[in-house]
Amino acid sequence: MLSMRLRLADLQEPNWRSQGGRWVTGESWIEPANVSTLVTEFDDDRAPRVRVRVREDKRYEADFVTLTMKPGEARLSAGVFGTAPLYLTEKGGELHASWDLTVLRPQVRTDRLVPRVVARTLTRQHRYTSETLFEGVHRLTERASAVFTSAGLGIRYPEPAEHVLEPRMLKSGVDPLGALDELLTYVIREAPTATGCVGVELSGGADSGNVALAVMAVGFPEAHSFGLLVGGSTGRRQRERRRAFVEHCGFHDTAISAMRHPPFCPGGVRALGKPHDPAGAFYQEAFDAVREQAAARRCEVVYTGSGGDEINAHHSRTRAELPTPEPVPWLGRKAARALAEVNECLAPIAVLPVPTLMAFGMHNPGFVRAGVWPVSPLVHPRIGRFMEQLPHEYKRGKALFRERIRRAGLPNRVAAPVEPENFLAVLEKGLRTYGLPVLDDMLRESVLVDLGYLDPRALARARDAADASSVVSDLLCDALALEVGLRSLM
Repeated sequence: MLSMRLRLADLQEPNWRSQGGRWVTGESWIEPANVSTLVTEFDDDRAPRVRVRVREDKRYEADFVTLTMKPGEARLSAGVFGTAPLYLTEKGGELHASWDLTVLRPQVRTDRLVPRVVARTLTRQHRYTSETLFEGVHRLTERASAVFTSAGLGIRYPEPAEHVLEPRMLKSGVDPLGALDELLTYVIREAPTATGCVGVELSGGADSGNVALAVMAVGFPEAHSFGLLVGGSTGRRQRERRRAFVEHCGFHDTAISAMRHPPFCPGGVRALGKPHDPAGAFYQEAFDAVREQAAARRCEVVYTGSGGDEINAHHSRTRAELPTPEPVPWLGRKAARALAEVNECLAPIAVLPVPTLMAFGMHNPGFVRAGVWPVSPLVHPRIGRFMEQLPHEYKRGKALFRERIRRAGLPNRVAAPVEPENFLAVLEKGLRTYGLPVLDDMLRESVLVDLGYLDPRALARARDAADASSVVSDLLCDALALEVGLRSLM
């Protein structure tokens, strides 16, 4: 992943050179993220081409950003993974880009938002698209390209990815568990690491558990596991499942109480007002604690269980119907009008599951910032293709994943828990203890109210309802997080 400032004037007679960890010519510069390497190549016409690969590992060809330059034009192209997003904006003959939205803070106008993106954010109708919250700031989606010339910046979507639309019958003698074992081992070995110190996000569920078993089988020199404990009776059972995996796999484990790091908690990025992406994850504070622990233990790569729900879905991702959103009573008129446009300008069908790609955008920049490269083996295209072709009975209830855990020798209470973990208690604590004071402040002064996206009277009624009820509406978190995020960029 990279950050850069590129002036068209500097491309007329470029003289690229290495300087202070950047590639520089004139006033233009290109800088890899701390987990990436700039690999320079030259086309036949001597136009410089920069390819950013993770650790320069040629086996990981699908996860890259390519920048091709010639006089008067720069072109960026992305691979299929989209592990970390790339944000772009242009002004006055300059192209600014970064995997970290806060790097573009000087170019971001918090008073110039895209109404339909704000409406998506406030109503949880998130969509995978090149659009961002901010006018003139674009996301380079998977397999897309961006072309920058004197006419401005244009984004070109790829053709829709092809998928297996119907499952296939297994051939006689085929062992799907053995096939999944081989694929997971291949994908985990493929991810680049120089020292062999790796981490695993281990929640205690079937998805991260299957990844953990594969990491154990590969046999890295040093393997750590990290997990957020949700607390309560659910948390006790989660702790038992995690302990079973940790002991079986022989990991060095670090467990963190999510209840100590709820949304808006003191010392977290939101409470401190640190610049951050307003569209970040609800539980950013808790996952920041996990990432800090992974960095402190010098993990180069952290394997996650992201995407397990999506690849086990019974339907084809190309036919999935979007759920009906829950009504949000405090929408302002501007957001309410924009609801009619939430499905416009969407990216085409992707190679990876779209919910996973959107989750990457929320979670993965934090890993990159910490110097750790996140890898989600379950959504590797080879595994995705395999799961698409499986008969439904192997995916229903994650049957194949759970059987793989049993076959490893772990008990059924680990393979198929009655009550999987969830973060609802963490969210409630964050809202009740730290979120309501944010709402009180918004009732006095609010970016989103001033811009017409939130109705102050409805917000006041929601505040009264929170006092009268034992539970704070979790829908408030979207409005509070967006408000705080926008303020952090002002």
